[in-house]
Amino acid sequence: MSPYSNAARLNTSNHPLQEGGSGLRTIVVGAGSAGTALVRDLGRTPDFGLLPVGLLDDDPLKAGQSVGGAPVLGTLAELTELAVRHRAQVVVLAIPGLAHQRVRRLATAAAAAGASVRYLPSFLAALRREVVGSDLRSLDVNRLIGRHEVHVVSSDVRAVIEGRRVLVTGAGGSIGSELCRQLHAFGPAELYMLDHDESNLHRLQLDIWGEALLTDDALVIADIRDRPRIQQIFRDLKPEVVFHAAAHKHLPLLERHPSEAVKSNVLGTDNLVEAALATGVERFVLISTDKAADPTSVLGASKRLAELIVQANARDARNLGTGVFSAVRFGNVLGSRGSLLSVLAEQLRSGSPVTVTHPDVTRFFMTIEEAVGLVLEAGRMAHGGEVFVLDMGEPVRIVDLVHNFARQVQLEADEVEIRYTGLRAGEKLNEALFSEGEVRVPTAHARIYATVADSSAGPEDLAGGLTGLYQAAAGNSDAEVRRRLAELLPGYRTPEAQPVPALSSPYPDGF
Repeated sequence: MSPYSNAARLNTSNHPLQEGGSGLRTIVVGAGSAGTALVRDLGRTPDFGLLPVGLLDDDPLKAGQSVGGAPVLGTLAELTELAVRHRAQVVVLAIPGLAHQRVRRLATAAAAAGASVRYLPSFLAALRREVVGSDLRSLDVNRLIGRHEVHVVSSDVRAVIEGRRVLVTGAGGSIGSELCRQLHAFGPAELYMLDHDESNLHRLQLDIWGEALLTDDALVIADIRDRPRIQQIFRDLKPEVVFHAAAHKHLPLLERHPSEAVKSNVLGTDNLVEAALATGVERFVLISTDKAADPTSVLGASKRLAELIVQANARDARNLGTGVFSAVRFGNVLGSRGSLLSVLAEQLRSGSPVTVTHPDVTRFFMTIEEAVGLVLEAGRMAHGGEVFVLDMGEPVRIVDLVHNFARQVQLEADEVEIRYTGLRAGEKLNEALFSEGEVRVPTAHARIYATVADSSAGPEDLAGGLTGLYQAAAGNSDAEVRRRLAELLPGYRTPEAQPVPALSSPYPDGF
């Protein structure tokens, strides 16, 4: 019998850290000095939003012990089983010097239980600073986004992934690559990763498998705008589940190049949905953006049309008794390439002024773990035609986020200069998660909502309107593209750029 048999059966509901505690249920891997100090510091600092329910360690002498008020539950090999049993939402790896291959296996085991993974940085650095928990500060986004992080993905996702052929478009991007990592843990029969950038695919395969020989069918180089190529891929690979993450996403660039937005975000989605219907795809999930709600930008308008394409074909699929088509809307994702935090960190590191468009601008923020969890749960819960949205609490003022970020990296207010640039064309001062004509509908997940569209809010002849839009985009006629976007989406228009407002002081709130 394993020396951990009794420890694994311990009732963890009453240990001191959980009395009146709140936060994401957390298993700490490693009950040594680093893990012990981490559990202690998390108990003292509830703002981190992590609630330890137990630890794992391979040392049999630690079996049944209580470490910092949390029990040692079992060995590292039992991670998936124990994470499921104890409803863990987060797994923190707190063993210094673990080989990369071991870290990858543990991360996969955690994902298989529906838990996200956090990594404790250098133990030597932690010893010098004495408080191990503070090394998680860069990953503690609760203070930045003004709410506790929501654990979204559940182990039930396995039922729609395991044993199926899964295709991810835009697989080399931030969201696409994280999707692939988590999908891999749920045991798909095949995981096809599609992107037009071969370097991104090479890096992704190396990250997931630990090698990248580029000699198998898992990597697919293709442009979603190439209709015959997409049809060929679907015929040959016969994917059963599709996550569509490929898109152009930078708002100012798409304002300058609206034809490119239509080619990728609208036509590319149309090509994929058409191929999915023709080949009997079981589940199709489009990744959209909160900018699609009452859009004022080319980005938002192009993604709203992508949502309408999915919803229109979802009705056809239901009538035919075939696949389930749905979409998800994201706010700004922290941790993605080109996201606000990466830009902010670079500006602070270089000593440059921090650029903010407007002192009152607000945005909804979510972590990359929340974003990917929302995609996976949408694929599991969808019945067809829904647009899923995560309840992201109240919007965050960008200036407040800069304040909080600066404090977390130990910068004083007078060390940070904010330069206001003015809202760019198409940008909203405040984003919304739902259009005025949409109804918020609860789902089986307490923090995920679906939308019901007002049938009068979309174009009567979507297919006919798209044909003219595609012709305008093919001719690179940007003015005609804008006109046709406005025809297809009643109420859509792109506002002009707004100058910086007059301020009583150049850097409000002490900055």
